[in-house]
Amino acid sequence: MADRSAPVPATNPLRRMLVINSVPRRWPFALRAAICMAVPVLIGWAAGDVSAGLIATIGGFTSLYGSGRPYLNRAGYLGAIALSFAVAVALGDWAAAMPWSAVLVVTVIAMIAVLVCQALSVGPPGAYMPVLACAAATGVSTTTHLSPWHLGALVLAGGGFSWVAHMAGALIRPRGPERAAIAAAAEAVATYIETPAPDARHRAAQLLHEAWVTLVTFQPVRPKPDDALYRLRMTNRRLHALFAEAMAAADQGRPMAVDGAVLARWLGTVPDDIGGSPEGLVPLGRPTVVTLLRRAVTPGSPVLAAAWRAAVAVAISGAIAGALNVTHAYWAMASAVLMLHQGFDWRRTVQRGIERTLGTWLGLVLAGAILVAAPGGPWIALIIGTLQFLIEMFVVRNYTLAVIFITPAALTIASGGHHVTNVLDMLFARGIDTVIGCVVALLVLRLSQRGPTAGPGESIAGALDAVAAVVPHLAAGAVTTDQARNDRRNLQLSAMAMLPVYDTAVGGSTRSRLAAERLWPTIVATEQLAYRTLAASWATERLEAPITPADADRLTAVIGELADAIRAGRPAADITEPPAFGATELRTIQASLA
Repeated sequence: MADRSAPVPATNPLRRMLVINSVPRRWPFALRAAICMAVPVLIGWAAGDVSAGLIATIGGFTSLYGSGRPYLNRAGYLGAIALSFAVAVALGDWAAAMPWSAVLVVTVIAMIAVLVCQALSVGPPGAYMPVLACAAATGVSTTTHLSPWHLGALVLAGGGFSWVAHMAGALIRPRGPERAAIAAAAEAVATYIETPAPDARHRAAQLLHEAWVTLVTFQPVRPKPDDALYRLRMTNRRLHALFAEAMAAADQGRPMAVDGAVLARWLGTVPDDIGGSPEGLVPLGRPTVVTLLRRAVTPGSPVLAAAWRAAVAVAISGAIAGALNVTHAYWAMASAVLMLHQGFDWRRTVQRGIERTLGTWLGLVLAGAILVAAPGGPWIALIIGTLQFLIEMFVVRNYTLAVIFITPAALTIASGGHHVTNVLDMLFARGIDTVIGCVVALLVLRLSQRGPTAGPGESIAGALDAVAAVVPHLAAGAVTTDQARNDRRNLQLSAMAMLPVYDTAVGGSTRSRLAAERLWPTIVATEQLAYRTLAASWATERLEAPITPADADRLTAVIGELADAIRAGRPAADITEPPAFGATELRTIQASLA
């Protein structure tokens, strides 16, 4: 697999904007989001205060988070999201008295939100929505005279309705998210068995790990004895063992002893008669929240760098928009965060900027029509619900199309249900603010990338170190101790981290791209060695140690030399006495560094 071709990034942004991605079964999520946005407006209209209902829709964005989490975990998670929206809005309105304080508060919120969301792998829309909520609240004082705490209470009420809508599925399928995670992992394993390509292997490993996160990390610390949870965990263990057997078979060029694809899909149904021994220890999920946050604030961390970039871009965007006396200057700050909060590389950030700017200016036409028509309460609810439905249907398929609907939705909410007399001025300000935010974000990203950053080399060396940490457990035949499970989990994460780091590097400067491309053969061989080691760990749970102590010593010594060579950017020493385990991969890595 050393001749596996490197992924080629898309280089034509205009062509990408014409692509409609295939996304299965998006409509239930989109429908729930639409309901969570429309109902608060209807309640506000029924109570005689449409403006209050529109403010509550900010809390409705809670519906965009936590879809894959188990319901018990989801309950606390969504509660925290709704509360963060309420606090962000209250702080934004409180800080709106003076322009400089508004920019300062939004900047701090942006940095904290990006840091937390990236560290804890909060999925889209991630840090963008809390920052948008805070930034939008700085302009609420122009349409309402409510106190910050009253505004926060309205947002919390909207978040509370979203919480109920999000949790309703627990009444029908209380273990639905866990079963969905198992089914996705099983299908990925079956696909790999049918077509044992590196990309399929990577996806199967990733979904199996995500299933363990769902079954371990997102469960109570000490879950009560539960037959359903036991069967789910045992099923995932069986899938892991099957995946390890498939990797071993593919490595040796032999067929599997059973029809692995059929077995994997059968396991994906979580059968009642799963069998297995209950004494088997489950792998660890992802590290604890405290551990992840501690890693995120470590100097040199990519997460910390992304948080600082977002904060700087927000501060500059807000200052420029304020100096130009642009109405609703918070749009510039929100656009800057949108560009940077996911930590994209230069190429993808440019792409996002083009999509955002073009989509915004096209969406201003639709927004203008809505604002001129000045619809009443129930019609506003219908319009916002419809727009939100379209946004969620297109945001993954084609981001430019989604932004066309995001723009009128945001402006309709910002109008507070009042008639806008200067529609053209409002639309022009929105367009200018978007350009300011996008341009500032690109400049901040480009300038911040001039310094040294941890690239593929450090990621490869880290993966090799993780392999070396697991080898002693293999030699001792003890792969289920607490330390062994921790080291196996770290190896899994390190193996999966190399490709995203490579993608980021090739999307950066020319120098970064060339350096990354030179290391591609090293990445392929290191990934193969990592998965071979993980497969051996699963096999060791049932068989004797696959590595002798003497061979383990030689293996860790060779791995240490290779890791040192990669970090130093020098050729690796010749492997005169290769260990039996991983000899092919080790020679490939050594040759790639010559």
